[in-house]
Amino acid sequence: MADDIILDIRNVTKKFPGIVALSDVSIQIQRGKIHGLCGENGAGKSTLMKILSGVYPYGSYEGTILYENRELKLEDRSIRQAIEEGIAIVYQELTLVPGMTVGENIFLGKEPMENGVIDWDKLYAETRQILEKYKLDVPPHAIVKNLGVGKMQMVEIAKALSENAKILILDEPTSALSKAEIDKLMAILETLREHGVTCIYITHKLEEFFRITDNVTILRDGKTIITEPTHVFNLEKLVKYMVGREMKERFPPNKRQPGEVIFQVENLVANDPNDTGRKILNGASFDLRKGEILGIAGLMGSGRTELVTTIFGEYGNIISGTVMLNGRPLNIKSARDAMSNGISLVPEDRKGQGLVLIQPILRNISLANLDQFASFFRIDQDAELAASTQQSKNLAIKASNLHARVDSLSGGNQQKVVIAKWLLTNPQILIMDDPTRGVDVGAKFEIYKLMNELAEKGVSIIMISSELEEVIGMSDRIMVMHQGHTGGILDVKDATQEKIMAIATGIEA
Repeated sequence: MADDIILDIRNVTKKFPGIVALSDVSIQIQRGKIHGLCGENGAGKSTLMKILSGVYPYGSYEGTILYENRELKLEDRSIRQAIEEGIAIVYQELTLVPGMTVGENIFLGKEPMENGVIDWDKLYAETRQILEKYKLDVPPHAIVKNLGVGKMQMVEIAKALSENAKILILDEPTSALSKAEIDKLMAILETLREHGVTCIYITHKLEEFFRITDNVTILRDGKTIITEPTHVFNLEKLVKYMVGREMKERFPPNKRQPGEVIFQVENLVANDPNDTGRKILNGASFDLRKGEILGIAGLMGSGRTELVTTIFGEYGNIISGTVMLNGRPLNIKSARDAMSNGISLVPEDRKGQGLVLIQPILRNISLANLDQFASFFRIDQDAELAASTQQSKNLAIKASNLHARVDSLSGGNQQKVVIAKWLLTNPQILIMDDPTRGVDVGAKFEIYKLMNELAEKGVSIIMISSELEEVIGMSDRIMVMHQGHTGGILDVKDATQEKIMAIATGIEA
């Protein structure tokens, strides 16, 4: 039986100042299986993976980790040592070099050499061998920036497997993938299992556990709650163990009563600022009512994010069309223009565009609102702290204090900091681009409740989501985009996933 266990985590505890991130965690991972790791943001998943991948070295935590029946001690060269041991991790945020080829990325830092020169023939031959072995459909010579997100994910996996990984950790691997790309990833994972690669699979899309994993461990508040074969659970049981209570409703009830139209976009046409010959918007039109949640759906590349970032003044070059707020035309050229007109944007990429990761929570929340606290060429720090503290309480941000760095927070709490920052601007229109991406089921429910409360108070919300259930569950109306233009607008009572997809794919107008 011991030979079946490749990784035996015993009574691991990890503490930070004021926080116990892991408390006496014990998990056994079976060789050649796909093991799901499930839990709310802040449950300890990321901390445990950082221990296994060497980010937190041996001696910085209590407890024992046995790897192939010997104690794992990742010390001086912790991350490199973990890779050499055969433990690799594919992060949610991809770590590829965009301007390099697939082969160059896979062998970056470990290029095969011949007489002090890179042996390119060998590099690409070995790249092709890895890609074919694991059925990864990517051209070895392709430039990474020209690939879609799904194929980039494959390159990340190939990069990890090039180190002869025995354990592959996948952290939210499908968060930015389309349905077709997810199907492809699942097929790749099946292939890895056939080759005896052990996978630890982390996701907030709970249905994926039932699709691909053999066993599931649930963490809550840094503790191991349960480990069982996946077939023992159903969706309701998973959620109950995760949040410590039953959640009978996925979407909270609301009392929204949208009012008059306050915002109108008519036949918006815009070019890519980096390629003026390419249209990113080609006739996008919609209106937005006071206190309404307008959902925006569409396939990846349909122009959803391009639309809202152009409206916010931070992306496309508008060629024609009109944008009107409260009956007057707007000419927004920057985020500052948008904010001065009461428009705020919670961006899709919270780490790249929403946060300053090395700064504390306090500074991140107040960053877009310093004018509120400035007087006589100085910041009123008491007022800044009071306002940020109130926002933190309103959104139930879990942290030891507001001076903790944002990069120490879980993904869900980072997302709450982004939302807190923009709510402090008191927006009339709040744009939320995939606001629950990489967020657990409990935190999602909190964000949904907050959205309902804001809309009931008269804030108008535009919400982009890649999850059709979320779009239908949270919207009053749904705008479906197709190839840069408005394919159709549905009242939520008439909307089905099938109708939305028919419009999104251009089958139905």
